Amino acid sequence: MTTPTARRRATLTASALLGLACAPLAALPAAAAPDATGVVINEAYLSGGSGGAVYEHKFVELYNPTDAAISLDGMTVQYRSAGGDGDTSGIVELAGEIGAGGYYLVSGGSNGDAGDSLEDVNVQADGSLNPSGTNGTLLLVDGTETIAPAPGDVAGAAGIIDALGYGASNTFEGEAAEGPDGTKDVRSVSRTDGIDTDNNKNDFTLTEAITPQGTGDITVGVDDEEEEPPGPVGPGEKLTIAEIQGEGWSTEYEDSTVTTTGVVTAAYPDGGLSGFYLQTAGTGGEVADHTASDGIFVYADEIPVTVEVGDAVTVNGIADEYFGLTQIRVTSERDITIDENADAVAPTPAAIAFPDTDAERELFEGMLVAPQGDYTVTEVYEANRYGEIALAASDSPLVNPTVKGLPGTDAYTAEVERAEAEAVTLDDGSSVDYTNPANSDTPLPYLSLTAPVRVGAAVSFTDAVVLDYRFSAWKFQPTHRVTGDTEQPATFENTREAAPEDVGGDLKLGTFNVLNYFATTGDERPGCTSFYTDRDGNPITVRDSSPEGCQVRGAANDENLERQQAKIVAAINALDADIVSLEEIENSLATGHNDRDYALSVLVDALNDAAGSDVWAFVPSPAELPENEDVIRTAFIYQPAAVELVGEAEILIGSPAFENAREPDAQAFKPVGGDADSVFVVVSNHFKSKGSADECANDAGDDNCDNGDGIGGFNGDRTRQAEALIDFADAFAEGHDTDKVFLVGDFNSYAAEDPITTITSAGYVDQGAKTGEYTYNYDGAVGSLDYIFASPAADATVTGQDIWNINSAESVALEYSRYNYNVTDFYAPDVYRASDHDPMIVGIETGAEGSDGDDQGEDGDDQGEDNQDAGAPTPVDDAGLTADLESDLGLPDTVVRGQSYSVTPPDAATGPFAVWLHSEPVLLSDGYVELSNDGTVSVMVPDDAPLGEHRVAVVTESGEVIGWQAVTVTEAGATASGALPWTGSEALPVLVVALLLMALGGVVLVARRRRSN
Repeated sequence: MTTPTARRRATLTASALLGLACAPLAALPAAAAPDATGVVINEAYLSGGSGGAVYEHKFVELYNPTDAAISLDGMTVQYRSAGGDGDTSGIVELAGEIGAGGYYLVSGGSNGDAGDSLEDVNVQADGSLNPSGTNGTLLLVDGTETIAPAPGDVAGAAGIIDALGYGASNTFEGEAAEGPDGTKDVRSVSRTDGIDTDNNKNDFTLTEAITPQGTGDITVGVDDEEEEPPGPVGPGEKLTIAEIQGEGWSTEYEDSTVTTTGVVTAAYPDGGLSGFYLQTAGTGGEVADHTASDGIFVYADEIPVTVEVGDAVTVNGIADEYFGLTQIRVTSERDITIDENADAVAPTPAAIAFPDTDAERELFEGMLVAPQGDYTVTEVYEANRYGEIALAASDSPLVNPTVKGLPGTDAYTAEVERAEAEAVTLDDGSSVDYTNPANSDTPLPYLSLTAPVRVGAAVSFTDAVVLDYRFSAWKFQPTHRVTGDTEQPATFENTREAAPEDVGGDLKLGTFNVLNYFATTGDERPGCTSFYTDRDGNPITVRDSSPEGCQVRGAANDENLERQQAKIVAAINALDADIVSLEEIENSLATGHNDRDYALSVLVDALNDAAGSDVWAFVPSPAELPENEDVIRTAFIYQPAAVELVGEAEILIGSPAFENAREPDAQAFKPVGGDADSVFVVVSNHFKSKGSADECANDAGDDNCDNGDGIGGFNGDRTRQAEALIDFADAFAEGHDTDKVFLVGDFNSYAAEDPITTITSAGYVDQGAKTGEYTYNYDGAVGSLDYIFASPAADATVTGQDIWNINSAESVALEYSRYNYNVTDFYAPDVYRASDHDPMIVGIETGAEGSDGDDQGEDGDDQGEDNQDAGAPTPVDDAGLTADLESDLGLPDTVVRGQSYSVTPPDAATGPFAVWLHSEPVLLSDGYVELSNDGTVSVMVPDDAPLGEHRVAVVTESGEVIGWQAVTVTEAGATASGALPWTGSEALPVLVVALLLMALGGVVLVARRRRSN
């Protein structure tokens, strides 16, 4: 992959779990939307020469993301201080050219003599470029004179090719990027994958991997190894490891020379961690009276790690805090002594459940542990890049907070607090970035085609690990570096399903976001000049679709289209729905074709070829189309042997609500041979995404801004889109004389957010809520962006529903877009990771002639003859809700009219059940229902449910109450302030983050931001 190799590991606090709502429509890189039209500032290293610095000199690295060389003659790199509003104070003239996909390195001043020399430097600037290490603005300027840009957002300003404002700078693109904390913070400010969205905060992150790249022949500075190596610090105060660690978050011996002894429990001679873990002999095991950690990390820096697990070692070094990790920093091999004759007792792994709080975890920082209790995979995205698996210390993945409630509600807060208590990462004992081509020959750890690692899978630890804290997150480090060639410390349950569950009915309806399926490939369009490439430099996917002559977001060429198409075809044919709504498929009018349905017809041909006959057809585009359509669209395919069209399709025309999104597409259907009573309507949707909105700036009238509370931008527009959709669906259904309506597609909203509650408040029933499953995974948590909603009349025909988790649970390494990124070939022409969204399917009993009328699915609303025999549920007397039956049913303290919830019956209870709201009995379940696969029952609070304090009771068919929970019923939106203000952010405002951190606690989960489209 010929992209910048700068390491990017952002971190996610429990508070910042708010940002989970800002999920993208498609996964990187198929959905990438970089500027990619000119040279950009790619990396700025601002701590050259400082203590602990990797390089002796500061530098600015430029990158050319295009496929053509660009002359730099007449351009300059300039610098202005963070608070400056006049001319720039530093200027460096550039010369020569920067090749296609190439780099150009400008060296600057230095803070000291620590660090290695810079090689391949194109321009040596020294003192003429000496940017602050914490705050300032770097500018790439078309001109050789100093400039004086006005403070604020300079994106697009005349003469400024690119800008990087960092820290507290007053000049930036979009927002200032995070800057280093000070001279001891020697991280680099690096652009992610060369992407330029004109927002420094989104485009750059602080990374520990410093990767200067240039094409010059200048070497600046002197390598540390060429200098006289530092002498040993010698013996310091003799302390136990527990005394060095102390009982608090930081060591009281910071910057002091200490001497301690212990047994090596983990060693990392390669992979970037550069050190080993040391634990006091004989400790661990029983930890009931534990007051301080007996383990510590020994950082060896450039010193070769020659110790092995089990060695008894004495260490002299400097006690240090490295971003929260207490460590001993060693500067000389002579300060590490292996006692060959020691009779030390090896530490015993501490058998502990994952502690709930940072304070409790700190007591075991650096110690060998044998994790106890349940662990579940909650994210696998970073496995493809950093070899990390995000875990939840429980029996289910973390859930996006706005799936459960709006900010400020108990349900929302409970999910944030759960993440804080449960999130931990299984690491690989390295800091290697596997997307860097230099590392692609090493097999990725953990991932496998035959033993998949999937979100929702149970984790079994087979070896002890070290409880580690780095990159502001708690981690389990293996005792050695793990790669695809070595033994790993855990195994994972295989949760794959070869096919969706049987949903019954005489027709089946599905929805599937197909992740930018474009039958027009990048090499067919003259404007497509920038591509993501594999490790051999072969183009895989289009990188920049924005030029007018491109507009293609998918495969780079036919070879890659075939790989993408093979997976999508396999998934759709295996889904075996009679009607499928497709989202994120090419609008061929935007890609140089005269036929809007060109790409749709290519996909249908491929489906039929794979099926061996003409099984599929597509619904033709209507004659009347919206103006200025997006490059992606929605569409319908169907099986003519089972279903026929009723009239023509209709797309909503002229609605202001959809100026920034795909307009709804409606079609009426009926089973083959069906009468007028069997007609039903399906409306396909793809609402506006959550990303790329401006942060809110105390403007109460802006309901599209990014408010930083987790819902994302454009919440107001998506809500208005929901309102317009309801009106459009009503009118279309009325024109076809039916009240059976299904609203399907990608709504880009989680269940408790305004767009979804707008739909459910209109009477539509969320079918996905009945499954207990979710269609999407983002930043370590699950949630659904994709839905099938049924009007009350349509809901009465539904026989079953399933979300088929073939995509969101799988690693992105399996996508066609990651073909040949690693020496291990993870591609297979199967259903897994055909997209980033999961397909969903429902069964429908139309009552048409030839149907038996009672074909019910495994998880449908009607579960068979036994349930039918029980008759309609009847409420129990309040006297049956005795104190001894009060239980935690998994409901929040406050439930909202019109919203769906999952009820967890008491342990060992078996269905079927009815769920009631007392004391004015209101049936919340859809009759008697069985437990779903996750052990829950889906219920909905009716719009007219009585307000106030009530009890939710679970009742068996025999009328026995097996548990109840007290709740308060409120109106929709009662717990939020203002009208439609609950918008959120992918990049949280500093103030909100700070307040939430104070309220909710520490940092718990490694994350990263994906791009939105």
